[in-house]
Order: sequence, then C-alpha cells, then structure tokens
Amino acid sequence: MPNVKSAEKRMRTNEVRAERNRQFRSRLRTALKKVRAATTAADATPAFREAASLLDRAARKRIIHPNKAARAKSRLTVKIAALG
Repeated sequence: MPNVKSAEKRMRTNEVRAERNRQFRSRLRTALKKVRAATTAADATPAFREAASLLDRAARKRIIHPNKAARAKSRLTVKIAALG
C-alpha cells in the first residue's frame, strides 16, 4: 500500500484505466474475429468498418501500437479481397 496520498490516487486511477483498456481490447478482439469468421465479402465489409474504427481508436489511445493497427487493417483488407 502506498504511503503518499497522491500515490494512492494514482493506484486507483490506474486500476480504473486498466479495466477500461481491458474491456476495449476485448471488444476489439471480438470485432476482429467477426471479420475473420465472415464467409462472404458482403458479410465482412460492415464488420471490417467496425473493426477498422476500433483499431484506429485503440491506436490513437495507445491501447495498441499504431503499426499493429495498420498491419491488422491491411491483413483484414487482403482477406476481404480474397473473399470477394
């Protein structure tokens, strides 16, 4: 347990932010799985738009690395092109 009051607050805020990031990361992974599980390009396109939006938001908030977001979007685009 921290001895300093500001360290106590920092610990509390870190827990809140970690939980928020964990929920967002879970939502992102689910969206990516939906795109990968799509069997037609028509199914994959709306799922991709949602996933791309979440990837961009995660990269902007530094939940994931920006290059990882770009790489994931690129790979998903290639997958959708192969379906269509």
